[in-house]
Amino acid sequence: MQTDKTIILPSADPIAPSKRPSRARLGIALGVAAVSDLFAIFTTIAPPAQVALDVGTAAVLFLILGRRWALLPGLIAEAIPGMGVFPVWILVVLSIAVYDGIKRPPKR
Repeated sequence: MQTDKTIILPSADPIAPSKRPSRARLGIALGVAAVSDLFAIFTTIAPPAQVALDVGTAAVLFLILGRRWALLPGLIAEAIPGMGVFPVWILVVLSIAVYDGIKRPPKR
């Protein structure tokens, strides 16, 4: 009694673009970034620990801030040897706070 009918289910809602994070979320993200950058200074001598710290930081910031493309260049910048001494994650969170609300002007 099997039927060969194909069932197509319509999507309920399209994926909406991420909203600008609240000030509380930005504050929490800035705190996570600051702690991560502080620990990154001490893990520069142990590259596996530094990679684990950076992947963990990116995952936590992804959970706090949502889908943000600025997290990917931050993760790539942290993967460069010697970049652990610079506050890359703090700069990533600040760039999200500053540039996230900027929209492309409409075409005429």
